Amino acid sequence: MTPQPVETTPDVDVALLLKAYRLMLTAKALADTYEENKATCSKYVHSTSRGHEAIQLATAFHLTPKDFLSVYYRDESILLGLGLSPYELMLQLMAKRDDPFSGGRTYYGHPSLRREGFPVIPHQSSATGMQAIPATGMAHALSYFESQGLQKSEEGRVVLCSLGDGSVTEGEVAEAFQMAVLKKLPIIYLVQDNDWGISAKGSEMRAMNAYEYAAGFKGMERLQVDGADFQASYQTMEEAFRICREEREPVLVHAKCPLLGHHTSGVRREWYRGEDLSAHSLLDPLPKLGTHLLSAGLTADELIQVAEEVKQEVQDQYEKALAAADPDPQTFDQHEFAPTPVTQEKGNRAPANAEKSTMVDAALHAVDEILKQYPEALFYGQDVGGELGGVFREAALLAKKYGDARVFNTPIQEAYIVGSTAGMSAVGAKAIVEIQFADYIWPGINQLVEELSKSCYLSMGKFPVQALIRVPIGAYGGGGPYHSGSVESTLLNIRGIKVVYPSNAADMKGLMKAAFLDPNPVVMLEHKGLYWSKVPGTEDAKTLEPDAEYVLPLGKGRVVQHAEEQQINLGNSATVITYGMGVYWAKAASKHLPGSIEIVDLRTLNPLDYELVEESVKRHGKVLVLTEEPLMNSFAESLAGRISKTCFTNLDAPVFTLGAKDLPAIALNVELEKMMLPNADKVLASLQELLEY
Repeated sequence: MTPQPVETTPDVDVALLLKAYRLMLTAKALADTYEENKATCSKYVHSTSRGHEAIQLATAFHLTPKDFLSVYYRDESILLGLGLSPYELMLQLMAKRDDPFSGGRTYYGHPSLRREGFPVIPHQSSATGMQAIPATGMAHALSYFESQGLQKSEEGRVVLCSLGDGSVTEGEVAEAFQMAVLKKLPIIYLVQDNDWGISAKGSEMRAMNAYEYAAGFKGMERLQVDGADFQASYQTMEEAFRICREEREPVLVHAKCPLLGHHTSGVRREWYRGEDLSAHSLLDPLPKLGTHLLSAGLTADELIQVAEEVKQEVQDQYEKALAAADPDPQTFDQHEFAPTPVTQEKGNRAPANAEKSTMVDAALHAVDEILKQYPEALFYGQDVGGELGGVFREAALLAKKYGDARVFNTPIQEAYIVGSTAGMSAVGAKAIVEIQFADYIWPGINQLVEELSKSCYLSMGKFPVQALIRVPIGAYGGGGPYHSGSVESTLLNIRGIKVVYPSNAADMKGLMKAAFLDPNPVVMLEHKGLYWSKVPGTEDAKTLEPDAEYVLPLGKGRVVQHAEEQQINLGNSATVITYGMGVYWAKAASKHLPGSIEIVDLRTLNPLDYELVEESVKRHGKVLVLTEEPLMNSFAESLAGRISKTCFTNLDAPVFTLGAKDLPAIALNVELEKMMLPNADKVLASLQELLEY
């Protein structure tokens, strides 16, 4: 594609230029105030927009309340241009209670805003490239709604994603660009290039700038501009927004800017910039715009008066912010999760005349019913669309039924599959996505941690991420090292997400419906060995399939097998706390210990039904925590430690644990696999030792 130069006219409206000049002065006054009061203002690390004001204000002036915005940490002038006050920004700088974005929880320049008259600004991380995927997910949601007739493309909603040039080298940015051109998404990537990372020059970090790099993404419109020239920036962004709003395709704008402030307050420019700082100061957009205003007829006295007014305004607002209240420490744990509407089991778990269903079919039917009922729902991942419908046929024929815009294949991009759900959620789409195997989830962990898990907490509940992430998991029958892993302990170390692990078809359907309706990120672990009940001993994973109204609240375990009262009274009983395949190992083992074994199926690992665990442990005094994961440092060991503490006086034996051997991968050979994993015989031996203790 040949890049089209933007034709610029000599003048932009003088009133608009004067507005931009006042806001540039405001940004400079903020930076100067922070520097003059660095003992106070540098308590928390911050960055300013000095040198980037022209392109940022030009961008802000083209955004409308119907748009969506993803900024990076240097974009305070975009926020000023949208109409946020210095006082509001300084509340965040000082981590004050009334910080409108996060209530004092996150850094300066990290907004999250839902406010009448403003673009929607979802929460995002520190934005060193990671924001490109959620931002592209927002554009993907807009495109989806337009494809379904739920919004009109003529309304021209767009997403603006702001990036520093150094961040464009991130692999996740490539994933975002790829999906933007593949799906022709309405997004503008504004890349601000000041030729610095922290202390690394651009020549050390990249072989080409973002404009040159974007040439490799066929279908990406590209524009270049002097980001220190407000007029040129305004007209370039005008063209970028026109293309995106009217032609509904992605645009990249590469804006060259000077860096006049510190990289951040913690990395001072005088430590390493040298003569480069002097060279950059000659490109300051503020005097450049002032000179143009003088040539347009304003007087030097008028510009001086504006500067004095701005300086006083910023000083007054600084003092007001300094005196503002700090957060109440007792609110520290609020907004980990948004409240879920599913708090009770509802619907019919075992309808009359229902047939038994496998887990994989129960899941397929659940997604089908969700797509039928909720037009905002869509389902995507590797190989789930088209004819195949997933490598386990868990989405069979759904693409034919609902169309390729609702059920579709993605590239091999786990980061995009996971991270795009944050953008989808912010726009109002409800994504069900699939990671093909648990061993493939690792490229998506960055998005899961940085974008999805923190959003609700750091936005003070404004932006919970509704995402249902399906993950086939577990080992059986020679799946080998890349298709057999168990990852729940890693996931459970990520705060702010929920983790579900059903063991039968009825639970699968009820939990999937509840997970979809939950406004928070939910990872649903689905054991491949239970999908069809083909593994000997797993026949009970097939159940009567619940009706379409059935929902099962997350965080509710179930006693799937009770011990006999006689054995309990004789002190000859124990409980097995487990989930997934462990339920069936425990059932098989317990046949050799008739009446002595209770089995608790946790069903949800976070939130955990610890009340049920305690009740069962106290009833028996002996407990085995059983998992398929390698045992060392696992969720199972953590749970065993917690039981040891809270049930200490009720225990008649140490808390036993059993899991896979502590090895880095599951071997391919089935005999080696058997040696590594728990099974019914190993569970039986452990239970016999426990009962005899």
